[in-house]
Amino acid sequence: MSQAFTHIRVQETAEVLRVTLDRPPLNVLNIAMMEEIHTAIERARELPRLRALVFDAAGKAFSAGVEVGEHMGDLMPKMLEAFHRIFHLLGECDRPTVAVVQGAALGGGCELAAFCDLVLASEQAKFGQPEIKVGVFPPVAAAVFPRLMGWHKAMELLLTGDSVDAATALQLGLVNRVVPADQLEGALQGLLGALVEKSGLVLGLTKRALLAGAPDFAPCLHRVEALYTGDLMRTRDATEGLQAFLDKRKPVWQDR
Repeated sequence: MSQAFTHIRVQETAEVLRVTLDRPPLNVLNIAMMEEIHTAIERARELPRLRALVFDAAGKAFSAGVEVGEHMGDLMPKMLEAFHRIFHLLGECDRPTVAVVQGAALGGGCELAAFCDLVLASEQAKFGQPEIKVGVFPPVAAAVFPRLMGWHKAMELLLTGDSVDAATALQLGLVNRVVPADQLEGALQGLLGALVEKSGLVLGLTKRALLAGAPDFAPCLHRVEALYTGDLMRTRDATEGLQAFLDKRKPVWQDR
C-alpha cells in the first residue's frame, strides 16, 4: 500500500493487512485518523488473497477512545459518522479481523477491539467503556456487548463505566487469549499462521455463516444512533459531562 498516513501505519502482504494505530501518546481517535482507518479497511477488501485484517497499536495504549473535543458542537455529527463508518466497513469485510491489545482499550478503542472477530491481549491490557462518566453512552458497545457477554454484564459495564483487566475480559468473552506482553507478537503470528493456511473463500463463507445467526448489526446501530443523536446529545448533561472532561473537573448534572 503506497499511500502515506499520518496517524496509522499499514503493512501489507498478499494474505495479511496490518493496521497499527500510531497517534501518540494514547492513540486517541480523531476524525482524520478514522478516515485513514476507512482507507485501510477499504484496501483490505480489495485483496483477493486476504486471510486476515489486523489492528494493533504503537505505544503503551491500544486506544484511549475518541477525541472528545470533536464530539461536541458542529463536529459531533461528522465525528459520529466517521467513527461508525469504521464498523460498517468492518461488518462488510468477509475475512477475519484480529485485534492485538497491548495496553488500555477504552471507549472507542474498546469498541474497535471488541468488534473484531478475534482478540489477543497482553496481561497488561484493560478494557472499559467509561462514557457514562461524562454523560453519554457508547453506541457500538450498546449494540454488540450483550451478544458478547450477556445482558447483565453488558449492563454492568456500560452503566458503571468500570474497566476490567485482561483476565476478566477473557472470562467475559471480550478476548480470545491472554498472554504475557513479550509473547503477544508470537501469539499473533501463530494465529495468522493458522489462518493463512486455510482457504480464503472458506474463511469468508464461515464468517458469513456465523454472522447469519447473529442480530443484524447495521439496523441495530442505526436505532442506537437515533437515540444517541436525537435524545442523548440534546440533553444538558451530555454537554456538561463532555465539557467537564475537557475542563478536567467534576461534572455538575442538571437533568433528572
